[in-house]
Amino acid sequence: MESCGPGSRGGAVRRPLHSAQAVDVASASSFRAFEILHLHLDLRAEFGPPGPGPGSRGLSGTVELELRCLLPEGASELRLDSHSCLEVTAATLRRGQPGDQQPIAEPVPFHTQPFSHYGQALCVALPQPCRAAERFQLELTYRVGEGPGVCWLAPEQTAGKKKPFVYTQGQAVLNRAFFPCFDTPAVKCKYSALIEVPDGFTAVMSASTWEKRGPNKFFFQMDQPIPSYLIALAIGDLASAEVGPRSRVWAEPCLLEDAKKEYNGVIEEFLATGEKLFGPYVWGRYDLLFMPPSFPFGGMENPCLTFVTPCLLAGDRSLADVIIHEISHSWFGNLVTNANWGEFWLNEGFTMYAQRRISTILFGVDPDDTYNETPYEKGYCFVSYLAHLVGDQDRFDKFLKAYVDEFKFQSIMAEDFLEFYLEYFPELKEKGVDSIPGFEFDRWLNTPGWPPYLPDLSPGDSLMKPAEELAELWVTSELDMQAIEAVSISTWKTYQLVYFLDKILQKSPLPPGNVKTLGETYPKISNARNAELRLRWGQIILKNDHQEEFWKVKEFLQSQGKQKYTLPLYHAMMSGSETARTLAKDTFEATASQLHSNVVNYIKQILVPKSS
Repeated sequence: MESCGPGSRGGAVRRPLHSAQAVDVASASSFRAFEILHLHLDLRAEFGPPGPGPGSRGLSGTVELELRCLLPEGASELRLDSHSCLEVTAATLRRGQPGDQQPIAEPVPFHTQPFSHYGQALCVALPQPCRAAERFQLELTYRVGEGPGVCWLAPEQTAGKKKPFVYTQGQAVLNRAFFPCFDTPAVKCKYSALIEVPDGFTAVMSASTWEKRGPNKFFFQMDQPIPSYLIALAIGDLASAEVGPRSRVWAEPCLLEDAKKEYNGVIEEFLATGEKLFGPYVWGRYDLLFMPPSFPFGGMENPCLTFVTPCLLAGDRSLADVIIHEISHSWFGNLVTNANWGEFWLNEGFTMYAQRRISTILFGVDPDDTYNETPYEKGYCFVSYLAHLVGDQDRFDKFLKAYVDEFKFQSIMAEDFLEFYLEYFPELKEKGVDSIPGFEFDRWLNTPGWPPYLPDLSPGDSLMKPAEELAELWVTSELDMQAIEAVSISTWKTYQLVYFLDKILQKSPLPPGNVKTLGETYPKISNARNAELRLRWGQIILKNDHQEEFWKVKEFLQSQGKQKYTLPLYHAMMSGSETARTLAKDTFEATASQLHSNVVNYIKQILVPKSS
């Protein structure tokens, strides 16, 4: 395998990284002054009513940070990222002298300082300055109730409608509203947690091991170092089922059978393909947690336990490959991480590229080649351009494996990656590919606007042409049913059907009666359980004011709360007829209590007519 430069293999010294000096303007913490060696959470969850006051819902307990001073001159203050929703009530320091069995705990003073709308600094005074390389433990006692990092759901926001649910969402800068920490992707640490829950609840976390301790306590341990944003917790009425040699699905009991059917035997194939391409899967397990329907995102790649929307349960495995994206994060994002959020393309651009490599190997043609959103995916375009410069897919695949191995468990900047790329391909360095006029690496990274290179999407044309031609047939006022029926869509994959419906939507409103006939001709589309198809069929119904099927829009919006599906349908209703606008208000009234608060706020803005 081609490689050069001092690597991480065989215990060799790792290369000095540009990221070691990189600033993170989103963190108020002193993460360059202290190394975080380990983090431990000991928390108790209570499901009470929202708001302040005794008995209200919240997580309370302690976070213990094991730290080492990095400053040669020592330090007398430690700053952590925190949030106004965290109520810290005590700080205790343990400093060990050599040979001490149990260091004595001493209370230490602390105060907060304003930082930004998304957080504040928690400043802890060290009464005697710590010495260079000194290790110590800091324990903070705190409570968090309502806040942006910990999402509390009432029973009506869950699938089962019987018990409440709570989950955390750390990316990008929200875990400082879950526990005080160095909330930056620049540093990584191992963690453990002991979580106490009420009777009848189960806790799960993004951790390597999961262990029940007594009836109401769960212990977790993450054996690999991760950035703080990937520490994640969920507590609810949860059950699990094995779906592969290292994978299980977690869900509310009423969804478990569907989740098991949809993913049994599927995940291992994705993981094994990823390993062939990018090297070992280091996280042990890959489990999926199907979130309550009000979960507003598609997925969150928390290591060992990806959080996903239940919209992926289409009933026919037609959306199962969506998790290839989240699996790809196991290498790009979770293992090799952007050092600050300005370098986010290192997480997402590589993940898009990796997702498409896995898809191409498993499905022959990559579905995403057929649906051109690449102008918005500049990171993916840049990685594609670098592969194009190499000119040999196999060599570039080997390079990606070497890149992951070189930088695993580290956080890097673009310069770190590009230096490694040019060292790995010395012939490209010699040619000066980093400064080809119009394609300079610096221009890619620092110039806004469309990328200077777009990947070749022509392999998708042959799959998409029939969909375009079929859409044309539905636009005429006299439908040629013989020509329409001559096109068999029974073998079309979801992405081809989506493309067809997008074309229909672009050409809408169709001549009167055509949408009714369209729905009757293709019940596979008009009665689909697949959320991608339901979204587009709903938009077509609304754009054509096909009122006899308006109930389908309402039914879909009652079944889930993912913002990618929910907001476009509210926009379509409010842009439609008077009946459609009434449908929007009625649906919102019926479903507001089951939606995420952010989604509720977005819909309210859509429902208010714009003042001219």
